[in-house]
This record gives sequence, structure tokens and C-alpha cells, in this order.
Amino acid sequence: MRYVHDAGKGKVVKRLKIIEGQMRGLQEMVTKGAYCIDVITQTSAARQALSTVEDLLLESHLKGCVHRQMTSGQAGKAVGEVLAVYKLKRK
Repeated sequence: MRYVHDAGKGKVVKRLKIIEGQMRGLQEMVTKGAYCIDVITQTSAARQALSTVEDLLLESHLKGCVHRQMTSGQAGKAVGEVLAVYKLKRK
């Protein structure tokens, strides 16, 4: 079983590398005593970047795993997974 489909894996890894750079930048900003509002602005950008990664992963999951589950008689499992992710995103 593949968890992240190859077609979207490159996009996800690229975004995660960008986020990694953002985290290093945030650490440097805090270490150097950057203006608080500037740090908050960058944390907001990092949070949005993580949200984009989640969206890409969910899209991959819906197109691959959920589609397979729905067409192979595992609709209950598919619905349960989608509802669980929906509840996580609402928090």
C-alpha cells in the first residue's frame, strides 16, 4: 500500500523543504531578537504552508485510497477516514 502517491509526492516534499527553511528562518529571527510582529507574520506564513501540505495530502488520499475503498466495497472505512480528517481540520 502506498501512502502518498508518486504523482503528488514531489509537490509535498518540495513544500516540506520550504517549510523547513521557514522554520530555520524563524529560529534565526527569534535568536537575533527580531520584531515580534515580523515573527508572528512568518509563523502565520508557515502555518499556511503546512495547511497547503495537508490539502495536497488529502487530495491525494481522496483520489487514490478513498476511491479504491469506495469501489471495492469499503465505503464505510472511506467515510470514516474522511470524517476523521474533517474533524481534525476543524480544531
